[in-house]
Amino acid sequence: MAIDNDWLEPLAEEFKKPYYRELYKTVKREYETGRVYPESSDIFSAFELTPLHKVKAVILGQDPYHNYGQAHGLSFSVKPGVSVPPSLQNIYKELHDDLGTYIPDNGFLEKWAKQGVLMLNTVLTVRAHKPLSHRNIGWEQFTDAAIRAVEREDRPIVFMLWGRAAKEKASMLKNPRHLILTAAHPSPYSANSGFFGCRHFSRCNEFLKKNGVEPIDWQIEDIQNTFKFGE
Repeated sequence: MAIDNDWLEPLAEEFKKPYYRELYKTVKREYETGRVYPESSDIFSAFELTPLHKVKAVILGQDPYHNYGQAHGLSFSVKPGVSVPPSLQNIYKELHDDLGTYIPDNGFLEKWAKQGVLMLNTVLTVRAHKPLSHRNIGWEQFTDAAIRAVEREDRPIVFMLWGRAAKEKASMLKNPRHLILTAAHPSPYSANSGFFGCRHFSRCNEFLKKNGVEPIDWQIEDIQNTFKFGE
């Protein structure tokens, strides 16, 4: 587990704290004694793919997908070739209704991350088939530090907070340069209660353009046109 880009400076103190030492030991033991997702090399993928100085928007998830082959370190995203989970299907539906994007055949969202969308789960690991099994072992304190680091960036950034757990982070966000958008979670259980119709994607891009920032290209392309296994 390592971070080696510009996230390292604002997070360096976290690595020295007692809670993180315990977190590291716990996670290491979990990987050694059972099946944990994502692969250990992908735990910090959100930070690797979206350096702090490039963050334009933040999408917060809760914890990684807990079934085989799904999670790869980005909230809501799944690896190529994996069925699109229900919450992401609803995200695609909202994108289609909001911006007219077509609904792709895959859930691989790395394109967003590389454009500056920090796709951060508040808990970064999970036991196989046991959602929220790594809640309250220290990850929340670490990811709160990451959210505060983004909050301190004195430039326009959009926070897209979906669902109760994500909305709770709004109290941390005081910087007037930023735009805070909240909505229901895209889960099938709640999407009809305020996620559908929230238009967060167009509102994000309008805010970025208004502030002279390149907007996000939210279209995820069909995988057969852009990805070949083995490359």
